[in-house]
Formats: sequence, structure tokens, C-alpha cells
Amino acid sequence: MTLLALETSCDETSAAVCRDGKILANVVSSQIKLHAEYGGVVPELAAREHLKNFLPVAQSALREAGITAVQLDAIAATQGPGLPTALLVGYKAAQAMAFALQKPFIGINHHEAHLYSPWIAGTPPVADFAAFRPNLSLIVSGGHTMLVLVESELKHRVLGGTIDDAAGECFDKTGKLMGLPYPAGPEIDRLAEQGNPAAFDFPRPLLHDRNDDFSFSGLKTSVRYFIRDHPDLLQDAQKIRDLCASVQAAIVEVLVKKTIRAAKREGVRCVTASGGVTCNRALRRELERACQRHGLTLRLADKTLCTDNAAMIGILAERKFLANTPLPPLDEEIKPGWALA
Repeated sequence: MTLLALETSCDETSAAVCRDGKILANVVSSQIKLHAEYGGVVPELAAREHLKNFLPVAQSALREAGITAVQLDAIAATQGPGLPTALLVGYKAAQAMAFALQKPFIGINHHEAHLYSPWIAGTPPVADFAAFRPNLSLIVSGGHTMLVLVESELKHRVLGGTIDDAAGECFDKTGKLMGLPYPAGPEIDRLAEQGNPAAFDFPRPLLHDRNDDFSFSGLKTSVRYFIRDHPDLLQDAQKIRDLCASVQAAIVEVLVKKTIRAAKREGVRCVTASGGVTCNRALRRELERACQRHGLTLRLADKTLCTDNAAMIGILAERKFLANTPLPPLDEEIKPGWALA
């Protein structure tokens, strides 16, 4: 089957064409430069950019895949969670296409799609479901941090999630306190490579709690007061690098140790990680080292598939369609607060 998927949950407009588990095209238009002026995503501006971009992005994906709209067998789109006005653009456009072409329509949970992005690999990218196995999945992004037990394909259970600030939010907000440009997460990653992670000691929230939840608001507050009490630090380039490395080390240690602990407790032999923060080099390195120490297989989403993209939406939609999952009616609405069950 050949399927077109749209993703507009936040500030990336993306369209992908998938056929039998292979990604024929995955086009992403980012809005980072637009929102950088405001230090964060402005929902109304994001929606307007989606309106401007979704048609040329979808057309570009179809051209790259070498097909026309009438050759599609189904249409899919992110139904939630996400910014309501942003979701509306892609979801309603996809519904309209499905209605006009008289094709099946599939609404997809954005977080559930992240669970399957680590199984997409290669050039061109192909869903490697032959290697699929029960896994403990870490989803870590700007708005969400969660641990999910994936018992089998399309069967999962959320073990824990974000209580307050997500890991990516902590990266961006602490970076803003340091005066770094938006989004600060990638900038902290870059600067931390030349910093000393042991230079400053910051708290590791909930690290020793036996639950699988995450909380990074306390770490953010700790950094805020540290900078307030040491204002001269921000005038020293090396100390800024050390500060970035120390903040990053605190976040990464919590993510890695809680992930490994949950995997061992649940008795799985495979760990996966996805979401925008999974692009962070220190997180990827430490997850790899920890999994090697504990004899666990690690599957990391390719960096091109860590951030918001339509390829993962399309791959999951295809699997759901082939599994005869009930399809939503064409007039079903978006679900901005759609929690992964």
C-alpha cells in the first residue's frame, strides 16, 4: 500500500510517503528561525506557517516519491497531542484529501509514533519490524519525557512520565538563563562537548525514587539561583561550557539511569530512545555505554527521525491499517491533550 502522512503538531510542517514499510519521501519544513525571535514557539504563528507550507511540502513529498495523489491508498495525520491550532491545519487537510480521494483516513497519536521511529533505518529508510522485540522505550522531547513498555507491536503501557518540566524544556530554559539562542538544547550540546561535566554539582531530580516519573523543574530552578549568585560566570567562555556540561550531565544521568532501571525491572533485553532530545550526543553515548554494561540491545532513532516528522506517522498508520485497527470517522476532531495510554 502507498500512504501519505502529514505532521503539524508543533513547529514543523512535514509530509511523508510510505509504501510497504519503506519511506519513499520525508519532507520537513522547520519554523525555528521564525520562533527564535520570541524565545519559544508562538502557537498562532506556527498555525499560519503550517497553512502556508503544508501544500508545497505535501506536493514536494509526492514528487520525491514519484507518485500522484490518485495513486494513494490511504491518508494519515497527527491527531494529537500538540498545539490545537497547529494540529488543525494538518489534520483537517488530511481529512479533506481522504474525502476528496475517497480513501481511508487514519489519525495517529504523535507519541505512539515515536515508539516506532527507532525501528526505521537504512537508505532509503525502511521499517525493520522483522527485528522488532519487546522493549523499554524512552521518549524525550521539549514537551514530554516518558518511559513506555512496548510488549509487542501495537501493544504498549506507559510506566511513567513528566510531572512538570520535560527534559527538553529544561535544556531550553536553562540555556535561556545562560543567554543562549533558541532553541538552546542543541547549543548546550555543542558547548558541553568542550566543558567539564563535573565542574558544578546540580541536583538529579527523582533519580533515587523507585517510580518511573521525571521532574526537571527543580534542576531549572537550581541553575537559575546558581547563575544569580555567580553572575560573573557568564563572562567566562570556558565556565559557560562547564556550566552547559554540568547541566547536561545532570539531565542525562537521570534519563539513563531511570531507563536502565526500568528495563531491568521489566525483564526486557532491548531499550529504544526517540524524540528531539535523543539528538543530544551525550545522551546517545551514555545510553550506549549503559546498555553495553547491562547486556541490553539499544536502538536509537536516527537523528533525522528524532524530531517531529511525518515518516514515523506514516509507518505507524500503515501498521495500524494492516492490523485492521478501527479507523476514525472523517469528521472526528483533533485531540490536543491526547495522552499515550
